[in-house]
Amino acid sequence: MINTQPFLSAATGRVLAFAAHPDDLDFGAAGTVAALTKAGVEVQYCIMTDGDAGGFDDRDPAETARLRHLEQREAAAQVGVNTVHFLGERDGFLEPSHHVMKQVVRLIRQVRPSIVMAMHPERAWDRLQRSHPDHLACGEAVTRAIYPAVENPFSYPELISEEGLEAYKVPWLWLYGAPKERENAFVDISSFLPQKMQALRAHFTQHPDVAAMEKFVTAQCQENAQRGGLGENSYAESFHAVAVNADDTIAGF
Repeated sequence: MINTQPFLSAATGRVLAFAAHPDDLDFGAAGTVAALTKAGVEVQYCIMTDGDAGGFDDRDPAETARLRHLEQREAAAQVGVNTVHFLGERDGFLEPSHHVMKQVVRLIRQVRPSIVMAMHPERAWDRLQRSHPDHLACGEAVTRAIYPAVENPFSYPELISEEGLEAYKVPWLWLYGAPKERENAFVDISSFLPQKMQALRAHFTQHPDVAAMEKFVTAQCQENAQRGGLGENSYAESFHAVAVNADDTIAGF
């Protein structure tokens, strides 16, 4: 089990958090993000698709995408995030292609974060809805980009020659929405649960029953806290934290 407390300080530097759709980060990591920004950490979001296939009415997909951009910016503001990048991929068609990976590499080299967050690339069979194909593609694209492409100057060399974006070694990858057997890091968000809920409420096009959503999220956060050993009156978010470039990492291993 990884002690997450040392990461919740300004010394962490920057965090870049990826999601497949607007609202994914708010379900998976908004409480942790609120704790990070409260501690002085700069967090930026990158949403890979426009969420144009989401919702529960016959609204035009272009209008859905416009609304979901607005919703995500409002949700981000609720937890202290000022910068939201949108890759503009089509909802339901995200793939870990070189087109997507190059965009991920570019952004990571621009931001140079200490922690990258992304959705988990492995399917969780206990709750299949967590493993939407776009979720898996988000995790796979980011994981492939982090190693080796972000740190390899020969990957997408035009990013250096044309844009001046030098190779960069990412220290940590935190994956949310992981199968439970992969989880090794739990963040106590008890003080930040109201902010997480406010962020989720901002996605008004996605919640036909807000009360049911809040009940479900609260129960999940309580269960996370129990599995993380944080106590029955606590709330937590869970991650599969991977040390990409640790003190003992050597080239290629």
